[in-house]
Amino acid sequence: MMEELTILLAVMTLGFMFWYFSRRAAALKVGQSAPDFRLIDQHEKTYSLTDFRGKWLALYFYPKDDTPGCTKQACTFRDGLQELADLGAEVVGVSVDDTSSHADFATKFHLQFPLLADTTGEVAASYDSLINLGIIKFAKRNTFLIDPYGKIARLYLSASAARNSAEVIEDLKRLRMA
Repeated sequence: MMEELTILLAVMTLGFMFWYFSRRAAALKVGQSAPDFRLIDQHEKTYSLTDFRGKWLALYFYPKDDTPGCTKQACTFRDGLQELADLGAEVVGVSVDDTSSHADFATKFHLQFPLLADTTGEVAASYDSLINLGIIKFAKRNTFLIDPYGKIARLYLSASAARNSAEVIEDLKRLRMA
């Protein structure tokens, strides 16, 4: 009985920590410069924020390749990719998984956009999108719409896996008309 209570308490503590750290307000604000990054994608190509100057960028952080919510989010971005491109935007996903995991995930779901490997979690941390529980770390499901000048135009904290792409598209339409 005591062992079961200890396990229950540990699970509840981890659940609380996940909830607390994923709901915290972002340090980044609309209008400020997006943090730069330099990461490798599933094809071993290196990307940095400056590669997207002159274009809108939907930079989305997600917890883990090939999990239900992350698959849903990636596939909705995949399905909206042409509409985003027509609006002058590109999509880039970031998680702490490695390039091999990203390659398998991209192939399995026909993802035609870069999935960047932030294995150290430094980039996710710079975007206040890292949950670090010591030996376990993963990205929060946050998305940043970055304008052609490298400024944050919109924040989507604890983004909906099912609606994130549609929200970005709608906001991008409004921002481009302004």
